[in-house]
Amino acid sequence: MAGEVLVEKQEEQSLKLKVTNKSHVKPEEKIGKKEYQLVTFDLPYLAFYYNQKLLFYKGEGFEGLVEKLKDGLAVVLKEFHQLGGKIGKDEEGVFRVEFDDDLPGVEVIEAVADEVAVADLTLTESSSILKELIPYSGVLNLEGMHRPLLAVQFTKLKDGLAMGLAFNHAVLDGTSTWHFMSSWAEICCGAPFPSVQPFQERTKARNTRMKLDLSLPEPKSPPPSANGDAKPEPVLREKIFKFSESAIDKIKSTVNEAPPSDVSKPFSTFQALSTHIWRHVTHARSLKPEDYTVFTVFVDCRKRVDPPMPEAYFGNLIQAIFTVTAVGLLSAHPPQFGATMIQKAIEAHDAKAIDERNKDWESAPKIFQFKDAGINCVTVGSSPRFKVYDIDFGWGKPEIVRSGPNNKFDGMIYLYPGKSGGRSIDVELTLEPEAMGRLEQDKEFLMEV
Repeated sequence: MAGEVLVEKQEEQSLKLKVTNKSHVKPEEKIGKKEYQLVTFDLPYLAFYYNQKLLFYKGEGFEGLVEKLKDGLAVVLKEFHQLGGKIGKDEEGVFRVEFDDDLPGVEVIEAVADEVAVADLTLTESSSILKELIPYSGVLNLEGMHRPLLAVQFTKLKDGLAMGLAFNHAVLDGTSTWHFMSSWAEICCGAPFPSVQPFQERTKARNTRMKLDLSLPEPKSPPPSANGDAKPEPVLREKIFKFSESAIDKIKSTVNEAPPSDVSKPFSTFQALSTHIWRHVTHARSLKPEDYTVFTVFVDCRKRVDPPMPEAYFGNLIQAIFTVTAVGLLSAHPPQFGATMIQKAIEAHDAKAIDERNKDWESAPKIFQFKDAGINCVTVGSSPRFKVYDIDFGWGKPEIVRSGPNNKFDGMIYLYPGKSGGRSIDVELTLEPEAMGRLEQDKEFLMEV
């Protein structure tokens, strides 16, 4: 089977997790007082939740591994000290990252769940169990005014270690997240400092001072249902679909077989796979032909802005791009139809479009939530370009990399490179149960041989 579905355990499992220690890690040298203004690219994410990642490693000697990780963290925080700071405001109400040597630093939690093996967790569908392994579930980025901007949880398993991380998404995007992770791994493997230093001058990308009057919302109770009871949150399922290199090549070659005359270049792997997912998820939802469906992708703008920013730019340099069509049109046409729409939307997002988007936002700031991605949406975050399986702290590559429950909704996708390497890609997808059930039976989606 080319597009393999990770088998899940049906029974709800208890981790019997016990927290054994809580501490904080600061940069190993004094940094002094530093301030970094949050810019237009950062501010819309204040109402998102902390961005969570979860990496599983095989290995023994948990205490020694954790000590090495904490020592490496203290070293890497010299360069990435923003993560040891907090969110604050200046006297004019402009949000910024504030670092001071007196702040507590990165929160580190140590825990034990040693009756559970790595393999038990890497094959689990639901994140309800995994939630125990990652800090700050349900915590808004705005709470970074009172919490560390990075929290890490190391959990001892029967035969390894789970590393759960929560990054404040108002402070950094995926590119910066994995730059930090790879730098931390380099330090733990003996490098004296990161091979690529973070570029921390946010105002080089946009230097508009935005004053926002934001405070943490009051806790909301769920809206009542028809019978007066509290309406529960919709139940969603999460699953990883693993597409092998040969499956990805087949998807890409199929969409490039007869390209429309109005496309400028062959469809990329991302465009081909995105269309494949968009069409089949839309079909699995059993929508009406006249219903609309939206494809949303968060695009890295580092090379798109003018002047371009370095890859090592530390912060958020992403913007959401939306593509809308009728379900009937998407289904009736071959995959080239959807791929063309996606390609044109991505190509059109140049420096001029980015500047116009920023000016529009600055004239009427809108603090949106992750789930505002559109009706019947398929939304892609993360990227198979991130070398997540190269994050080796000195005892091997991760067994699997996943995202946590934060910022997930019906139609949310995280793409990761497959562990088998090459051009394989893992698709971590969240859907309503009925649609997920139909997608699991869709042999054309799974690319079964």
